Amino acid sequence: MVPSTTTSGRVWFITGASSGLGLAFSQAALEVGDRVVGAARRTETLTALAAEHPGRLIPLPLDVTDRESVFAVVQQAAAAFGRLDVVVNNAGIMSMGAVEEFTEADARTLLETNFFGALWVTQAVLPHLRRQQGGHLVQISSVGGIIGFATSGMYSASKWALEGMTEALAQEVAPFGIKVSIVEPGGYATGLYAAMRTQPAHEAYAPLHAALAEMWQDAEDADPADAAKALLALVDSKEPPLRLILGSAMYDVAQHSIEQRKEVWASWEAVSRAAG
Repeated sequence: MVPSTTTSGRVWFITGASSGLGLAFSQAALEVGDRVVGAARRTETLTALAAEHPGRLIPLPLDVTDRESVFAVVQQAAAAFGRLDVVVNNAGIMSMGAVEEFTEADARTLLETNFFGALWVTQAVLPHLRRQQGGHLVQISSVGGIIGFATSGMYSASKWALEGMTEALAQEVAPFGIKVSIVEPGGYATGLYAAMRTQPAHEAYAPLHAALAEMWQDAEDADPADAAKALLALVDSKEPPLRLILGSAMYDVAQHSIEQRKEVWASWEAVSRAAG
């Protein structure tokens, strides 16, 4: 990737930066000449990457579910290079299972990371971005934030919560010159699925699990580097969108889902309007 003079010098703060999409985002930012503060539970990968980019990558250990630690690390990140230009809320986990199969502990763990972790980072960076009168906050959601698939209900719940919060947030911070975007990726070869927790199956849902396993067995995950290129295009834009879908197949799936919703709303319009 050729360094870009138009993006040189930005400071990124990326959570979940040590692997998967977060690592791809970090590498892409460094390759265009930007500086990165990379936060992750384990920073060994980032330490090695920092050696390749002296003075331009600072790894910081962080568990985004610890609100107090989030605020402390964001303060360190802002002080490291004097400002924050692009904040990428990327840290996340995945857990699959039918809604009835989820334990309370696993449901809460999913929401603590994917929603509350992103919320804590958002709250921690906003004072810095307001003081600068600018910056770009990017929330990494999922196509599961647009559509709920069977056995992805709790994961989608965490992403729909993130998207609802972020849509309101974008309106709240626009007067301060802060840009906000939601990125909705499909499947990428990131290791997320390998680390994914699957709930113990209930016998009632055995046919569903079998059908889904057959349907997804030949699915191929995309290259995270392609997602990183899309992210650079997003943050380079003078007028970035609130939402950006990543992945050709996912784009088609999302469009079809929206069209289906519109058709149903239209078919029930009379009932809706009669309700006042």
